Amino acid sequence: MNILLLTNEYPPHIYGGAGVHVEHLSRELARIDPEKHHIEVLSFGDQDVIGGSLRVWGAPPLPGEVQEGLDHPKLLDALYRNVLMTGMAKKADVIHCHTWYSHLAGCLLKQVLQAPLVLTTHSLEPHRPWKKEQLGNGYYATRWLERTAMENADRIIAVSGAMKRDTLELFGVEEDRIRVIYNGIDADRFKKIHDPDVLRSYGIDPGLPYLLFVGRITQQKGILHLVKALPQLKEGVQVVLCAGAPDTKEIGEAMKDAVQKARAGTKNKVIWIAEMVPIPKLIALYSHASIFVCPSVYEPFGIINLEAMACETPVVAAAVGGIPEVVEHEKTGLLVEFEPMGADDAEPKDPEGYAKGLADGINRLIGDADRQRDMGVAARKRVEEVFSWRSVAGETVRFYEEVVRRFSRR
Repeated sequence: MNILLLTNEYPPHIYGGAGVHVEHLSRELARIDPEKHHIEVLSFGDQDVIGGSLRVWGAPPLPGEVQEGLDHPKLLDALYRNVLMTGMAKKADVIHCHTWYSHLAGCLLKQVLQAPLVLTTHSLEPHRPWKKEQLGNGYYATRWLERTAMENADRIIAVSGAMKRDTLELFGVEEDRIRVIYNGIDADRFKKIHDPDVLRSYGIDPGLPYLLFVGRITQQKGILHLVKALPQLKEGVQVVLCAGAPDTKEIGEAMKDAVQKARAGTKNKVIWIAEMVPIPKLIALYSHASIFVCPSVYEPFGIINLEAMACETPVVAAAVGGIPEVVEHEKTGLLVEFEPMGADDAEPKDPEGYAKGLADGINRLIGDADRQRDMGVAARKRVEEVFSWRSVAGETVRFYEEVVRRFSRR
């Protein structure tokens, strides 16, 4: 097959889970049968790479002089790149889109190339109302793009059972059009290591336990709720927050204020690493952490939890979205009860209660080294057995073959 992947993120321009997904999926697809399958990736950026059966190239941005003075520049830049992608793709037996950023190109290329369209639902715009803070009224256009793509797609991949249920509820898609295929993790790369010098370089004491957060500063990741929970933690634990790239100036300022208040309210050391941590150093941080904390208020799957689990670190996470399908409660970590404000607002109905729940979960594990070790071993085993990219890619190819057969019979 000629497999065409459309995405806004691809190395070296990755900032979220969808980019990690496409990076590893494309590479594993290219390894399955290089003589049989050709993989082409069109992305936002300046990529121009050929390696075996994998071809990656990028669509450049809308010129700066054109963007100046335009309303909704982020939306228009994405649409411009989608138009370029439509002209860049020459052939495909199956088209596979990732996130709304590439949906317009997917819908156009389905018609231009007369090939079936597959979508992977990494998240759903109606469940991310805070995106309006970034996109203004352009947010409603992204919702329309997503719905239009859902209606036009031949098949849909949901990254979790929870995402499948949400897709059925929001878009009324026929259930037989959706297949659940989990995200994966590179377990050969993400594995426990011993490197206390990395900890010292960030001001972390290797001799004291610490909890770790890794993620962007955004409402979705729930970082502010975790920070508000810090004064409720037991003494004698360090807090390491690898948190950067705020969605907006306002949430960035809110983060600064929250960390300042947390530091004033606890004797525990709070270390905030605002810059991007290189993967080798991040693996060391995962490996030495006593607990990884995922306070996300919306998480269709949560690759970040797999990264921690692969490094034998137990997880304390909100029981939202696909997280309960990844983290086994009382076996590989602890799940914190979470009740959202409403269907269109993922913020917690009881913010104080949610912060307390996070603190209680952390406190239950932080002083029990034996339990942390047992959970960490179980977490690594679960990653190896269920979430390898090799198995994800194999399942995805079989799904493609099924879609192409059905399409060819029309």
